Amino acid sequence: MNILEAHNITKRYTGHTALDDVTVEIPRGSVYGLLGPNGAGKTTLIRIINHITAPDSGEVIFDGHRLTADDVVNIGYLPEERGLYKKMKVGDQAMFFARLKGLTTKQAEGQLREWFERFGIMGWWGKKVEELSKGMAQKVQFIVTVLHRPKLLIFDEPFSGFDPINADLLKREILRLRDEGATVIFSTHNMESVEALCDNFALINRSHNILSGNVAEIRSRMGADNYRLAFQGDPQALLAALGERVSRCHISDPKDTPQGLTFNAELKMQPGTPMRDFINIANNTVDIVTFDRALPSMNEIFISTVEQANSRQDSQRSVSVTD
Repeated sequence: MNILEAHNITKRYTGHTALDDVTVEIPRGSVYGLLGPNGAGKTTLIRIINHITAPDSGEVIFDGHRLTADDVVNIGYLPEERGLYKKMKVGDQAMFFARLKGLTTKQAEGQLREWFERFGIMGWWGKKVEELSKGMAQKVQFIVTVLHRPKLLIFDEPFSGFDPINADLLKREILRLRDEGATVIFSTHNMESVEALCDNFALINRSHNILSGNVAEIRSRMGADNYRLAFQGDPQALLAALGERVSRCHISDPKDTPQGLTFNAELKMQPGTPMRDFINIANNTVDIVTFDRALPSMNEIFISTVEQANSRQDSQRSVSVTD
């Protein structure tokens, strides 16, 4: 069951369409990546989900019913542009936000201290916010976002400003929250994080949803017929043996490895070529060291899908102007 569905969302501003008939479905208990270039419409969609602004058409279904202002208490939102009161003490400010979210003073203090210990910032409880580094401040903001355990969490570029160690800490906490029942949406340009964290994603470009689905399934589908092969032997003999079965092949310069002089090849087979045939031909021609599927990275999928969509839209506009 989906915890959130946005159906046919359109939002226009003067002279600009931010979202054009966008539909996304976010499965309950998943980590969902909201991807897209700057200005694609991601932030507008997040603002609509948070009931900050309303769509011109379409509807948002939250937890089985149409989204209302009362649902905001069940949504935790960490925007990219974050803000804390610089002159307040860290602990006082965290307590203030916790009380705003409905926790009693006792509940707030107990849970905050647990989170502060986990994030290694307990020593900053009595210091002013202006004394915090950017990364420290972001840890505080993350904590107050998730403290009341909302059903849906939305993070906009949550890893911005974090060093690799603290980014890894945040990733582990996001996965822990998911495993405890929360659903997480995060908007990011970091495609490695998408591969590491996301179960599903939507790619928004020029106000349209141009690709969405399960990360593993889409990587597998878009990587169909792509293989990596490490081998010893004659590269030209291998290419000749494979013949028209190969539509693209790149063979790198050989390297001296423990197995001997080894070539690495990236190949795209013609659709429908059985893997068994490929392996038999290669095995009868060269000595195979390793062989595996070459799945595209999310970064490669992002770039190629956006470029193809932009090319189609530009061509359509050109035809429209010509007509």
